[in-house]
Amino acid sequence: MKVKAKIAVFASGSGSNFEALENACRNGELDAEIVLVMTDKPASFVVERARQTDIRVVALEPKAFPSKHDYEEALLGILREEDVEWIALAGYMRLIGPTLLAAYPSRIVNIHPSLLPSFPGKDAIGQAVAHGVKVTGVTVHLVDEGMDTGPILAQAAVPVVEGDAELTALAIHAVEHVIYKETLQKLITNKAKCVL
Repeated sequence: MKVKAKIAVFASGSGSNFEALENACRNGELDAEIVLVMTDKPASFVVERARQTDIRVVALEPKAFPSKHDYEEALLGILREEDVEWIALAGYMRLIGPTLLAAYPSRIVNIHPSLLPSFPGKDAIGQAVAHGVKVTGVTVHLVDEGMDTGPILAQAAVPVVEGDAELTALAIHAVEHVIYKETLQKLITNKAKCVL
């Protein structure tokens, strides 16, 4: 039997991308298993979504640790307990630091709701609507030490609903839920081929 890649999803919000990835794992579209959900916000809805799937949830608040290094060391210990091979950021609102980057080189992936390099950082959808652009989109990229600056793996354009960030967000989420699983599947397949 083929061993599936083990993924940890890091999220800070509602968890709709986590749920889409979990569905893709269950129905065979993503040859992986989500073994862990990590959040820096214990009250976020992703915790409830993950608990409904029996996936281990770890909620650690960074302010409970003396430094970012100590926080990431704690995360790293848990990731190693679960033999995590890939980290998928799904609305995780913290910059990944050197500790995790060194432990998971080219194995931390993020999805961002814009066509990077346009509108990096927080509230990318609101930024796009405020700037009056006609098209925004979705970017999947590898994570580096910068904010949404890592190598781009995939992008898809999404029309902006003029003056309406909420409707634009709905359109973006629909695209995110497809492009993220497809890109992760390609990454996992390519890494597996390199090992064979």
